[in-house]
Amino acid sequence: MTTFAHRHIGSSESQIQEMLGALGLSSLDALVQATIPKDIRLARSLNLPTAQSEEEVLTELRHLSARNQIYRSFLGMGYYDCLTPPVIGRNILENPAWYTQYTPYQAEIAQGRLEALLNFQTMVADLTALPLANASLLDEATAAAEAMSMCRALSTLQGRTFFVADDCHPQIIGVLQTRARPLNISITLGDPDTLNFANDETFGILLSYPSTNGTLRSYEALVHKAHESGALVVVSTDLLALTLLVPPGEWGADIAVGSSQRFGVPLGYGGPHAAFLATKEAFKRHIPGRMVGVSKDVHGQKAYRLALQTREQHIRRDRATSNICTAQVLLANIAGMYAVYHGPEGLKSIATNVHHLTALTAAGLRRLGCQLDSSAFFDTLRVRCPHLSPAKIIKNGQRNFINLREPSQT
Repeated sequence: MTTFAHRHIGSSESQIQEMLGALGLSSLDALVQATIPKDIRLARSLNLPTAQSEEEVLTELRHLSARNQIYRSFLGMGYYDCLTPPVIGRNILENPAWYTQYTPYQAEIAQGRLEALLNFQTMVADLTALPLANASLLDEATAAAEAMSMCRALSTLQGRTFFVADDCHPQIIGVLQTRARPLNISITLGDPDTLNFANDETFGILLSYPSTNGTLRSYEALVHKAHESGALVVVSTDLLALTLLVPPGEWGADIAVGSSQRFGVPLGYGGPHAAFLATKEAFKRHIPGRMVGVSKDVHGQKAYRLALQTREQHIRRDRATSNICTAQVLLANIAGMYAVYHGPEGLKSIATNVHHLTALTAAGLRRLGCQLDSSAFFDTLRVRCPHLSPAKIIKNGQRNFINLREPSQT
């Protein structure tokens, strides 16, 4: 207990004794007994194992980790294995100065962190071709839910229907359906090609670019029809793919969301990963979470600060413009620095190589007699093999330490 108090109070032993003397108490145990009611204090010792040395703990952890079965993951759905450059791993991911940070409320002592987040925002804005991006969100699915709420707040239509393309990632659809219920929003799933804007019920739509099955489609005409009807358009997209594809901002999307995981962030058994949300200048007052901006200090020098940071979200409750958004600052910084490390041409080279290998795989599968759902793709293929059932293919993959996704999971 003395060690605990010493660490958290930040006082020396003499200061602790001085404090106890001023209170007329002989020890920290006496302080606990005098301040914490007896009926909520544990009357027995904690049932903890015998303490171990650091070396013993590390040895035990190595034995436990050796029991893991490491599979190659080809599940997709926005999760991709990638390499974390060692310089980023050592200096950011494993550096307490970065991984212990939360919110840089004191901008005057957080200039480096704010500059790194501004870099993340700039990267997202450049790749999506939308002028404003926030300083990360929790994950792609909750970012999509925030975008849905934005659309409802911004739309002049009275309808309560939000259309979601049925080829979005399943976790996005699931979170949207959950978040829509308390907002009195109706989720409609379907094929975007069949979407009818004849009435004013649909205030917003969500498209997937590329789709969860890997298909790439042109949405420019659909976006034009949506805007003519007064609906807003959200696009779930992939940052690496956008180094090669026409970005959603150029074909009229109002909001773009996605995950930055594949920019150097380890899979981590499913998370955490940093999401992004980018939008138009006109919608800046409705951006969830926080943004970093550039200003000048009292000496006229460049200074970074939180801009449009909706601190009021913490206290306005039902009148707030968004929920209390969880940012993933550490992972956003890793993604941003990954882009800095490789540069625009480096990122484009990685994306080109990924697509090239996917195209080689597609050609090989066709030669084996398999059918592909689409000839336009970036890095994901949906395959139909006439000679093998999906279950057999999945089983063969697992036997060879490869995880594949069944069609029923798309």
